[in-house]
Amino acid sequence: MLILLGLAGYAAGGHAGDPREGRRKAIQCQTCHGLDGLSKIPEAPNLAGQPETYLRKALTDYKTGARKNEMMSVVAPSLSEADIDNLASYYSSIQIEVTPP
Repeated sequence: MLILLGLAGYAAGGHAGDPREGRRKAIQCQTCHGLDGLSKIPEAPNLAGQPETYLRKALTDYKTGARKNEMMSVVAPSLSEADIDNLASYYSSIQIEVTPP
């Protein structure tokens, strides 16, 4: 099963982040996004369960300046490619449940 998960990550773009390392790195994100990926402040989006490719692209765009946000422009430039892959892997792996009204 682990081999299949690894291949799935490779097939999706060759980025196979480590969710355990992402969780460690997410400690610096928890003030706004929560360690559980659920926003702690109204201005910050929930990250739990977001698609890994979306999270990777968003973090990369914040890092390069293609996407702008006051807080993320302070945090993202110091992220390595491995950090981005690991954070995207961690937050996308969080299981959430949606209950329609």
